[in-house]
Amino acid sequence: MSRRLQLACLTAALTIILAGCGIDATGPVKAGTPASGLRQPGSTTYHAQLYFVGPYGIQAASRPVDSPVTPQQALDLLLKGPDDAERARGLITEVPVMVGRLRAAATTGTVDLYLPQQVAKLNGGDLGVSQLVCTAANAHVPGDRQPPSVDVHVHEPDTGGVWTVRCNAAGNVVPIPSPTRG
Repeated sequence: MSRRLQLACLTAALTIILAGCGIDATGPVKAGTPASGLRQPGSTTYHAQLYFVGPYGIQAASRPVDSPVTPQQALDLLLKGPDDAERARGLITEVPVMVGRLRAAATTGTVDLYLPQQVAKLNGGDLGVSQLVCTAANAHVPGDRQPPSVDVHVHEPDTGGVWTVRCNAAGNVVPIPSPTRG
């Protein structure tokens, strides 16, 4: 057999083998719902940063929202407690039921947090206060300050006391001495 004929036979055999590689000539096959979770180009996604208590201390939880949330809106979400997904991660709240309305107001670079009762009377203790302060500090605050540089002025009723704190990157409340505030 000549070399050309051998080469032609080998080429024909390879073509037949490769043509039958097991891929059927079918059209598209439905395999579930379309992909989700990716943003449309040009769209904006907003999240509320809420702080709960987990097995290893204070933990941030990010919830999708329609627009940037104010400190008051973030605290209102926090007071509803962890959602199903957050509970599945082991997150709980130590913010106790409070007598009265918890209020927060943001000004440039600061948040004023008005507690309805004194911190000493809150059953949640330090963890509950940390949840409140960090959630308020990580909401949308006017100005160019971002956490952990946002000052939170905590107002306690019946004491006239106001103390200034910040929430650090680990979710811990850090006192800030302020000569103008008690």
